[in-house]
Amino acid sequence: MQSATIYWYMEDNKDSYNKVGNKEVNTKDIKTKSDIAKREESILKFWNSNNIFKKTEEKDAPKGEYVFYDGPPFATGLPHYGHILAGTIKDTIPRYQTMRGYRVKRRWGWDCHGLPLENEIEKELNLKTKRDIEKIGVGKFNESARNAVLRYTDDWKDIISQLGRFIDMESDYKTMDTSYTESVWWVFKTLHKKGLIYKDFKSMHLCPRCGTTLSNFEVNQGYKDIKDFSVTVKFELVDDPGTFLLAWTTTPWTLPGNTGIAVNKDLEYVTVEKKDEMTGHLVRFILAKDRLKKVFGEDEYTIIDTYNGVKLIGKKYKPVFDYYTDENIEGKENGWKIYHASYVSTEDGTGIVHLAPAFGEEDLLIAQKENIPIIHHVTTDGTFTDKVTDFAGMMVKPKDNHTATDIEIIKLLAHRGLLFSKEKIEHSYPHCWRCDTPLLNYASSSWFVKVTDFKDKLVSENKKINWVPEKVGKNRFGDWLSNARDWSISRSRYWGAPIPVWCNVKDNSFLTIGSIKELKAHTKKSGNTYLLMRHGEAVFNTKNILNADPSVENPLTDNGREVIRTVAKKLKGKKIDMVVHSPLQRTKETAELLVEELGLSKNVLKEDKRLKEIAFGKFEGGLVNEYHSFFKSIKERMTTKPEGGETWIEVKNRIMDALSELEKENKNKTILIISHNGPLQMIQAGVKGFNLDESVECVSDNRFDLQTGEVREISFVPLSHNKDYELDLHRPYIDDIEIVDVEGNILDRVQGVFDCWFESGSMPYGQQHYPFENTDIFEPKGGWFKKSKGYPADFIAEGMDQTRGWFYSLLVLGVGLFGKTPYKHVIVNGLVLAEDGQKMSKRLKNYPNPVEVMNKYGADALRYYLLSSPIVQGEDLSFSEKGVDEVMKKLL
Repeated sequence: MQSATIYWYMEDNKDSYNKVGNKEVNTKDIKTKSDIAKREESILKFWNSNNIFKKTEEKDAPKGEYVFYDGPPFATGLPHYGHILAGTIKDTIPRYQTMRGYRVKRRWGWDCHGLPLENEIEKELNLKTKRDIEKIGVGKFNESARNAVLRYTDDWKDIISQLGRFIDMESDYKTMDTSYTESVWWVFKTLHKKGLIYKDFKSMHLCPRCGTTLSNFEVNQGYKDIKDFSVTVKFELVDDPGTFLLAWTTTPWTLPGNTGIAVNKDLEYVTVEKKDEMTGHLVRFILAKDRLKKVFGEDEYTIIDTYNGVKLIGKKYKPVFDYYTDENIEGKENGWKIYHASYVSTEDGTGIVHLAPAFGEEDLLIAQKENIPIIHHVTTDGTFTDKVTDFAGMMVKPKDNHTATDIEIIKLLAHRGLLFSKEKIEHSYPHCWRCDTPLLNYASSSWFVKVTDFKDKLVSENKKINWVPEKVGKNRFGDWLSNARDWSISRSRYWGAPIPVWCNVKDNSFLTIGSIKELKAHTKKSGNTYLLMRHGEAVFNTKNILNADPSVENPLTDNGREVIRTVAKKLKGKKIDMVVHSPLQRTKETAELLVEELGLSKNVLKEDKRLKEIAFGKFEGGLVNEYHSFFKSIKERMTTKPEGGETWIEVKNRIMDALSELEKENKNKTILIISHNGPLQMIQAGVKGFNLDESVECVSDNRFDLQTGEVREISFVPLSHNKDYELDLHRPYIDDIEIVDVEGNILDRVQGVFDCWFESGSMPYGQQHYPFENTDIFEPKGGWFKKSKGYPADFIAEGMDQTRGWFYSLLVLGVGLFGKTPYKHVIVNGLVLAEDGQKMSKRLKNYPNPVEVMNKYGADALRYYLLSSPIVQGEDLSFSEKGVDEVMKKLL
């Protein structure tokens, strides 16, 4: 779960207590533990050795289940005081409810996707822009993200354990898991079927460094007061040369994209005659009458005419930049005219507003209504396009000097005599909550949750929630809900759950997929039928000797040949088109005998070395049990190889390569694949997209085991898979498969991934793989004769910032899906600050190391200090190590 409270600290402080220089250190060894900490350690050992936590979950629960949802933290840094505080609250309430007679399941989860991790990977790989990511490849970038996402999990487990928290971290859920993503897809499709999902072209906030738009509650996390320039610019009327409209803007960089000017038809405007300070000529200016004094001050001018704004509507003017006037653009006939806008006022500016529809919400609405040209003169990386010849390639709002480009534009306007005035202003401006880059208002396509359709229901459901403190739910969160807007849930990024929508470019129709079963149903298929066969019994099979060397004589036994003849009779009706076999003697003899018995041409035979036996390495020619004894477990057999050998995962990859090639090169054929038991087990795991643990399980229970001479038909649908042929719905794998509609048309997936808040808000369903599994313990639907199970949560807790994050996304999705709140009780904690009231900062070194504090004073002292402070009532806490010391001395 990605929040400002969590991430500012991790970004700034993660290296402060898990590294010495560039060397990783174990957090447990930072400082020698005190006697109190050692006593706590012995208690923890007792709890662990006696499975105390598990026993508390399994004991009698006369009052039934007490449901707790734990918001998933991000694991790219170590726990900080915010985690420790929230985790202590989350530990205390479930313990209390357990003692009252409830059963409280507590399961840990990890938030694995989104900009926080992507930004970390960009730094590690020295990638500056999205273009850099695409140069190295989405696959490499996402693989780096996957490898990095859980790099600190062992440290987390140590620290959470030291805190004394009862939580199941072994059966944790991860938002990057395929099962979790499938539930996210189900959430999306269910909302879509309810008419609560739509795609639209809207003005949103774009981070040019991250190259993606952000949701409104992400934008609200990053406002800063900055100094900028406002300018008043002169637009000359076409039919009245020498008469200029005075339009005001705080974003000079948008002027090249100007295609309209807005006035208010009900305001009073004037035409005045005045000497132009820039040119010295006597010219006429148009502006709102109420702004005369503010604009001209004590300057001399003469009012020529007074009239309502309606008189100006429809008039044409000359753009201050003519980069697009000769371009063939949609709505060109309506461009560079004056339009009415009711929002134009005389509170500031001139009462005349310039319109750049691609870079302002109100501008875009007018443009869409009046069919005014919408010009993107800035790319999504925040630079001017080549069409803007005077400024091509320049960043419009550079992070390190956000006014630099505006100054260059102002200089050019002045040079051309089109600048009336400029002034410095200070205003609140949105910045990216992750990378601090100034955001741009940018018209873009996105997928939205139609929150405004059920906003009233959100408000009413919120009133049923018990908030602690009450004012947070009633005021802060309640006000946010009352003003809720539709939620943009798609991101133009890489490491995230992909949007499961495919488009037919011919008619612009969409296919929404809500499960892996649906994905398989719409995957383009060859029509091939595949039969797997293990070779007949060979001499070495009778002696339990390993043989993968094709130069070694190992023919079929008489019994083996007889079994093959029997099998051939059963295959007579299969109309086999191709027999593909391993190059070893026993598989070649099996294939040749089978073809002979079936009366087929030898042309159907094809040898493929990728179907060969497992390379046993130094165990070649040895006994089977010696090879098996080399590995401590079947999992090790999958990932470890003996000298000169190969892993079973490598076997799976090569045999799946062969199968995938057969699928691509053949249509509507029956293909018999003759190989060996190990490879054939792996091909069955591969066609199902099993991950490592699932592959281990299937080998352990022998479900894919084939006896010599046994034939088995498999169903093969090309899957979205990673390099190890594990089902993986991430980019780029999801885009490697061909999806078709019911008529067989090839569809293109809409580019984009889910907002990570949509994923974490799907946590109640994703952690249970709902509705595909576990409906016996989790079922939000209820009715007259059936109670819901595992939903809603009786209790959740997080920091204050989650009123714009997880609390919100949980509620929106829960009410959207099931019409009711997904949680009943909430505790909202405040922010942990440094002792001087400032934000904790590594640079300032203004906070003590949390692990060191626990080692010195004990975890209980830290827990009690936090829980007994006003921070549990939503107030901020200036952390004092002395306060922890006092608790230790007085209570422990």
